[in-house]
Amino acid sequence: MRGWMPVAGLIAGVLLGVFGYPLLNISPEVASAYAPYLSLATLAGLDTVLGGIRAGIEGRFQDDIFVSGFLLNTLLAAGLAFVGDRIGVDLFLAAVVALGSRVFLNLSLIRRYGLTKIALNRRKDGSA
Repeated sequence: MRGWMPVAGLIAGVLLGVFGYPLLNISPEVASAYAPYLSLATLAGLDTVLGGIRAGIEGRFQDDIFVSGFLLNTLLAAGLAFVGDRIGVDLFLAAVVALGSRVFLNLSLIRRYGLTKIALNRRKDGSA
């Protein structure tokens, strides 16, 4: 299964977030002006990671598409929020709604796959 890359990236990011700052002795503070852009880029990255996990489960994961999608999605999301902020249109909220719905969709499909796999294993073990 080639879908290990998004899972490894998610685990590495969580580990860096939890243990990296104390070990590297740096402060994780972000200027309040950049917080909306960073939060939207993070949401876009989470959407891409969950989409990569889903693609891996479905057997159609491609690492070049995952990496390029991750970079472009995060940059596009932050860029849309920035442009919307500059022209006075709340594109940030529209992007949060769109990305949030995709995150929940991907997460529900991953959960459904896992539960289906568990149910099939139970049936196989019970009938043997």
